[in-house]
Amino acid sequence: MEDVTRPDPRQQSAAALSAAFSGAVDLSAVKARAEAARQPAAQPTPGGGASAPATGSWVIDVTEATFQQEVVERSMQVPVVVDLWATWCGPCKQLSPVLERLAEQSRGAWVLAKIDVDANPRIAQLFQVRSVPTVMAIAGGQPIDGFAGALPEPQVREWITALLDALRDQMPGIRAAEQAVPGEAEPAEEPEDPRFVAAEEALERGDLAAAEAAYQKILDAEPGNEEARAALAQVRFEARAAAADPTAVERADANPDDVDAQLAAADAEIAAQRVEQAFLRLVGTVRRTSGDERNRVRQHLVNLFELFPADDQRVIAARRNLASALF
Repeated sequence: MEDVTRPDPRQQSAAALSAAFSGAVDLSAVKARAEAARQPAAQPTPGGGASAPATGSWVIDVTEATFQQEVVERSMQVPVVVDLWATWCGPCKQLSPVLERLAEQSRGAWVLAKIDVDANPRIAQLFQVRSVPTVMAIAGGQPIDGFAGALPEPQVREWITALLDALRDQMPGIRAAEQAVPGEAEPAEEPEDPRFVAAEEALERGDLAAAEAAYQKILDAEPGNEEARAALAQVRFEARAAAADPTAVERADANPDDVDAQLAAADAEIAAQRVEQAFLRLVGTVRRTSGDERNRVRQHLVNLFELFPADDQRVIAARRNLASALF
């Protein structure tokens, strides 16, 4: 799943994405219902404007079970921006709040659908996700644009604005939402921390060393900054993954006493979403080693824990197993 090259979905074939998407859902029935539902909405109301969309939350959590209704069907009325994220992903923790804030400010001109790729692997496969965060815009039941990586808020806002401008004439729901609260001022943007902006820009350039240095500088000044700590752990992991041997797991399985091979294999398993296997591999290696080698494996495992929330059940179980192996 994880790909440190951060491919841009806009460079992928739109036809290929649409074919993959259409093959996973019954778009013909959805479009028929949506067209019927959209006819009244396109007629002027007595007040002269298009009818406004129903009120409700503009940020929704979506699963494989609700994907058809919440993403495909809803995208017939307004664009749906799909945020594909993971709990262990540091950049996701930076991007998701930005998307949520912009969605709330839009008041229904577009909807944010948040999808946990670990809990919904079929959706991640459907969108051909190779890295997280990945963001895709869906309109009329089809993916039309997207990006990968945690872009700075001004760039995300610019992308959303361009998306709405391109679709406004085709989707009456956008204009209806924008006209529903005339004269309401958009909330002022929160000032961005230039230190995080510098780190994010380095990530976008693919300069992992510069990003690591930027996050480390924040931590040097603020040791308790959890956002920087999580992002630093993610960047360091991506740097290791970039140099990983694609046959690491096979090599480690064939050489259980090769500590370097076990560490590399654990990284490969984390990148492939086989989190529990990676943790069990390193706990087993701790049991088989001693001295400096054992400490190196223990520290590597603890560093991997930093990729996940402290209350992640997989981390809790692995910490318990590690304690048992050590004592």
